[in-house]
Amino acid sequence: MNDASDTTGHEQPETLHVRILAVKAVARFHGVDLDIETLRSDPAETAPMSPHLVEWLRESGLWARGIRLNFRQLLKVETTTPVVLLLQDGGAAIMVAHDRDRGIIFVRDPRAPLGSAPVAVDELQLRQVWDGAVLLIRGERGGQEVEPAFNFALLWKMVWVEKRILRDVAISSVTLTILQVLPILMIMVVLNTVIIYRSMNTLILVTLVFIVAIIWEAILTWGRRMMLVILSTRLDARLNLMIFDRLMTLPIDFFEKNQAGELSYKAAQIYRVRDFITGRLLSTFIDMFMVALILPILFYLDAFLAWTILIAAAIIAVIITSFLPAIARLTGKIIAAESLKGAVMVESIYGIRTVKALALEKVRADEWDERVAETSRLNIQMGRLTNWPVALSLPFERYAQGGVLLLGGYLAVTSQNPLALGGLVGFMLLGGRVAGPLVSFARLIQDAQEARAAVGIVGQVLNRPTERRALTTGLRPRFEGSVEFENVTFTYEGTKTPALNKVNFAVPEGTMLGIVGRSGSGKSTITRLLQGINREYTGAVKIDNTELREINLRHLRKSFGVVLQDNFLFRGSVRDNIVAGRPGLSFEDAIRAARLAGAEEFIERLPQGYETFVQEGSPNLSGGQKQRLAIARALIADPRLLILDEATSALDPESEALINANLLRIARGRTMVIISHRLASLVECDQILVMDAGQVIDLGKHGELVERCAIYRHLWLQQNRHMNPEGGRHAPTPTLAQGD
Repeated sequence: MNDASDTTGHEQPETLHVRILAVKAVARFHGVDLDIETLRSDPAETAPMSPHLVEWLRESGLWARGIRLNFRQLLKVETTTPVVLLLQDGGAAIMVAHDRDRGIIFVRDPRAPLGSAPVAVDELQLRQVWDGAVLLIRGERGGQEVEPAFNFALLWKMVWVEKRILRDVAISSVTLTILQVLPILMIMVVLNTVIIYRSMNTLILVTLVFIVAIIWEAILTWGRRMMLVILSTRLDARLNLMIFDRLMTLPIDFFEKNQAGELSYKAAQIYRVRDFITGRLLSTFIDMFMVALILPILFYLDAFLAWTILIAAAIIAVIITSFLPAIARLTGKIIAAESLKGAVMVESIYGIRTVKALALEKVRADEWDERVAETSRLNIQMGRLTNWPVALSLPFERYAQGGVLLLGGYLAVTSQNPLALGGLVGFMLLGGRVAGPLVSFARLIQDAQEARAAVGIVGQVLNRPTERRALTTGLRPRFEGSVEFENVTFTYEGTKTPALNKVNFAVPEGTMLGIVGRSGSGKSTITRLLQGINREYTGAVKIDNTELREINLRHLRKSFGVVLQDNFLFRGSVRDNIVAGRPGLSFEDAIRAARLAGAEEFIERLPQGYETFVQEGSPNLSGGQKQRLAIARALIADPRLLILDEATSALDPESEALINANLLRIARGRTMVIISHRLASLVECDQILVMDAGQVIDLGKHGELVERCAIYRHLWLQQNRHMNPEGGRHAPTPTLAQGD
């Protein structure tokens, strides 16, 4: 919320908080002029807090980070750019230089006149007013504009960030492998020494070592499990943040072309990849430590038996690999079928009102049954297919785990140099320990194939071109509200006929502009271009003489207010919905916006007033109430340009009349673009733009257009047959009374 502003909308520097002055000064050093109106802060705070300042800077296109440093660390900070020190009393100072040899820094008071000399401060002086809070600010790095593609390489980078945990897991895994092998070696000693020679002392010693090994193994197992849980949780958090961030930067037309349920299911496949990385992949590589340790022991005991185990594992790998292509193809079909099934579910829930109103339960249930049947059929196929490698590899797996004992027994009977009893039992136990990881490694290939398919599915969503560059770069001018289209032509993807064809018009700031025309004439396309939703047009769309594509997209949209025909309200209180775009604003700001939108009178009649909870889908609000709340939400940021796209077409006459009565009050001091099929609501507009087949037919006031524009006159008379063209009512036509 502004600390203060003058009547012209520009801040008075002497009335701004010192922290805001400091941040604005450093931002100006980087070539960015911060807009105080975009700062979100808690009204209860006496001084803007670091998180709010960081968010303000980042939304303005700067890199910012709030950290804590001690004085020695502060002396090591590069001072090629100023550093903001946040003082304990809520104030701020700007560090502009330091002298490491003398142990002093040079700071400047943000309120001091430009050109004033900085003051030298040592550690003792600074510690009395500063507790280590620092704001580091710099321009955005150009290298961050290109987003990395979502693939296994990106996932591995995310995992490698936790290399310390991976190191500790590896160390604990090696230790656990040794501890798991130790009891087997002890069993060999017991069988070969204790039983044969009846050595009680050896048995006691082996027992003590066995107990210590088990306790130590239990402790290490617990610690390794916790490290894996932490690794999985951190990776999960990074993936969640990345998915949501990528989805929020995708253009609107991408969501318009794809079903929400299908997108949701595809994005959720990332968790299958996460489970593969932190589950099967990590555990298999951990088990390979055991193989590396035990195999030499097996070859030492009996090379022939060791080779048979390796051959069995190789046969299992060949069997599994031969089925991989068919499994990969079927996996893709299952994911596609599950996506369509999820789309039916989400669409039915989202449109439940229409389903109930038109009694479509049976129709939707039939479609759901069809999707469920398809996925069930494919899952049965997958089960049948994956059963074959399991069944074919089972004999070789059982041989490696226990059958080797039979071969060893045969060799013990027939060979001249047989293994001792302890060696034979130990070989069987160790062989089982080797066979498991080798079989897991073979099956890892199948899991990797499924994970690869899942990565491809997720990549279909996350690797789309995003708006990030437009959202983070570009100009951030202060808008006044003039709009100009210069020879603008735009064609939607997949169509040949231009939605806009060489459109030219201009309106000055503060204009209330109405746009009319038949369906498909290009009215809504004009507002889409103004919002930056579609940017692949030819010609120029200018706001205050600045081409729209040169303006930072987030700044553009935050500076606009938009009200659509069907507005979405979030779950939460009425107040939360009004201040959704500016959560730091006060209750008084919400009241002011509601009063301007004509919503105050019905809000006060609600059970809890502004704290009334708005349910999902807003069933506890009428259409007119929802629209007025949407207008209040659009007005809360005091936008210089307000777009009303068929905002009143679905309202009852009373609600529409109430909103229309407030239009002149709402339009004061801002440019308004109003699209409406009801021409009566546009009579008071300063200018009315008439569109037809993507072209501008005429631009003028209502009276002028009725006289000279045939299309406008036709639309007007069609809607107002009971009125003359100038708006006055005709005398009622006499009619003959007719009896029954």
